[in-house]
Amino acid sequence: MPSQRARSLHQTATEAEKLLWHAVRDRRLAGLKFRRQQCMGRYVVDFICHEKHLIVELDGSQHTVVGDAERTAFLESEGYRVLRVWNPDVFLSLDGVLETILAVAEGRISERLT
Repeated sequence: MPSQRARSLHQTATEAEKLLWHAVRDRRLAGLKFRRQQCMGRYVVDFICHEKHLIVELDGSQHTVVGDAERTAFLESEGYRVLRVWNPDVFLSLDGVLETILAVAEGRISERLT
């Protein structure tokens, strides 16, 4: 069940997820409302901003190109833009990651980012 999986993922967040969540929660990023570990169809997305139709996925070594492509295609078919961020980028350049998220949300970066 996706909702049980979302609860489990919420409770076992990675350090990168915790760090990014701290930076975007409570409308800390330009007043945008993000939710984490939300169900979308059969998937659970890391972070979602419904207002801007934006999903931010943190990727680590467990992600596969084929699986991510299928997931991204589904999420895009639901009308969302998908931004994939590598976990190390959150640790090495959190400010850069936040600027990229904001640029995508504001439409300053329009190309598909994966």
